[in-house]
Amino acid sequence: MKTTPVTGSTSRLFSLASGLLLLLGAACTELPAPAPSPVPPASNTPQGIVNFAAVVARVEPVAEQVCRQRAKPGTNCNFLIYVDNDPKKPPNAFQTRDKAGRPQIGMTIALIKMMRNNDELAFVLGHEASHHVLGHIDQTVEQAVAGAIVGGILATISGGDQAAVEVAQRTGATLGARRYSKNFELEADSLGTVIAFRSGFDPLRGAEFFTRLPDPGNAFLGSHPPNSARIATVRKTAASLQ
Repeated sequence: MKTTPVTGSTSRLFSLASGLLLLLGAACTELPAPAPSPVPPASNTPQGIVNFAAVVARVEPVAEQVCRQRAKPGTNCNFLIYVDNDPKKPPNAFQTRDKAGRPQIGMTIALIKMMRNNDELAFVLGHEASHHVLGHIDQTVEQAVAGAIVGGILATISGGDQAAVEVAQRTGATLGARRYSKNFELEADSLGTVIAFRSGFDPLRGAEFFTRLPDPGNAFLGSHPPNSARIATVRKTAASLQ
């Protein structure tokens, strides 16, 4: 009986899983980041960017300290925080890594303009830094690869051809990548609360940002938890810091 290869090489599956992270809209992706634009000086810059630079100066050293304390040994904790100044990009914040493993946090101009105060800026930066500290990129890729393998096996057992196996691998990778994504967001909200608080900001005030976002609810295979759950997580963590 002719059989179809189940998985192909591990590197191929890893590339498949990493690519799917972009398609899933993950906040944390191990993909090439936009060319970083250094935080501009305060002179001749919009007030929102001035605020961003001031918040970065306080949050970055705390995030790096927390990273050294809590991240897996050998983790690069030298954050590069920058403004993605492409005016066409929608509001977004994201955490990536360069080829050397250095963590990068980017925030688009559109999102910075949405921030009502420095507490919101600090909370978002703390949240993105937390994804790196907690190792969420690696965990997501591992789950995506595992899902792709399972999908390929099931398609092969069912007698699928190569095209069917590849579709099953992509579906499995999608399911695997999203398996823990909601939990990852809540974990990052909790540790982000700690980082914002230790940086001298009010994480409760910062989390008011969620009240202005569309609520994802609790959709099946959704990547983010309900806004109410995120706010509750921040409140619980903040209470423990008092």
